[in-house]
Amino acid sequence: MTRPVKNFKKPTRVHLQIVIYGILDVREIDQTFVPYVWIYMKWQNEHIRWHAPDFCGIEQVVVPTKLLWKPDLSIEEMTEKDKASPSPYLTIDWDGYVTLRNDLMIVSMCRMQVYKFPFDVQSCNLSFKSATYSDDEIKFETIEDGFKNTEWTQKLMRAQYEWLFISMTVNNKTVSNLIDNQSMIVYTIKMRRRSILYIANFLVPIMFFFCLDLASFLISDSGGEKLSFKVTVLLAVTVMQLLLNEILPSSSDRIPLIVVYCIGMFGLMMLSLLETILVMYLMEKDSASQDNEADKDQSLSEDCNKQGKVSFHNHDGEMKKWTHCACVCDVSADEPPSELLSLAREGNSSQLTDESNALEKVSNELREVEKTLVLILNSRKEDGKPGYWTRVTKTINKVFFIFYVTVASLFLVVIFSKWNHASDE
Repeated sequence: MTRPVKNFKKPTRVHLQIVIYGILDVREIDQTFVPYVWIYMKWQNEHIRWHAPDFCGIEQVVVPTKLLWKPDLSIEEMTEKDKASPSPYLTIDWDGYVTLRNDLMIVSMCRMQVYKFPFDVQSCNLSFKSATYSDDEIKFETIEDGFKNTEWTQKLMRAQYEWLFISMTVNNKTVSNLIDNQSMIVYTIKMRRRSILYIANFLVPIMFFFCLDLASFLISDSGGEKLSFKVTVLLAVTVMQLLLNEILPSSSDRIPLIVVYCIGMFGLMMLSLLETILVMYLMEKDSASQDNEADKDQSLSEDCNKQGKVSFHNHDGEMKKWTHCACVCDVSADEPPSELLSLAREGNSSQLTDESNALEKVSNELREVEKTLVLILNSRKEDGKPGYWTRVTKTINKVFFIFYVTVASLFLVVIFSKWNHASDE
């Protein structure tokens, strides 16, 4: 049951080789790597040896693992022990070499680099060493040919989850603990994420929402449909961000590019929503000014209707009336209206005719002034208050649309170029 050497100063050399049968899970948020591995160990027991022809040609026997000493192998990154029972048997060759094969599901820690997600490449380590023996007692050895390790793993790989196995390299080194040095073998598994599902289920829908936000510029600003539509699209992007938060780990060295992508698209859509709110506010202000002008025109017409009427008789005895909002008369303050009327009646017909002609001239001149005032008011309305904010909103929409498309295009070009550059590294 002790270390099988005749001289305890001589270390036991243990050949260790692993092959990955499958990648069962990679949990980004927990930063764990779950592979299913096949472990092969071989060492020499100096107390066991026989001559095969003397024993009916038997060159190999299988015995229970409890009968002999075996290395106390431990995995430094392992966080959960495998619940499956270890292999109950080991094989002994005639020359004293003992072979132990074991299948193991390993739940190990793995520092995830999610900056390039979902086009990321992850490298996870599996470090094998003895739990108690120092490097003077046990030395681990392995085949340090990375091509052979990768080829064996690719041939035996059965499942890869959402990952594509790239390569497996091995490094044999000595590490120091609190007491002494220990021999360690570090296997590095490199794998690439299959990103097609994330593109179809996450990146493309957000791009569709962005296209819908662009299409909303064709909706009229007069009603509230455009505003409610933009709010709905913004909420949809928020839901996608919540889904992303459940995938990515909370601790990361750098902000992932996909988070920058989501925040950028969210910011552009929010800016578009704020522009819609501003445009609707200005249009509401314009409609309010138009209502005020309409009220003023109505009050002016009512005032004109309340003005007095001037009546006079011409020389034929017919009565004519002239009504206008503004009347200018040269009347002496000392003479009352009754005296003026009596004087008018006592005048001769020629004087009445002259006065009638003068009043007609004044009436014509007042009509010309009225037309001129109407033209001036109409020109002011066209140049200024009632339609001014509507024209301003049209200009704002055009300028903002050009700005929006330009900024969004530059942002998408930069973010996808960074993704492409990061995936090639």
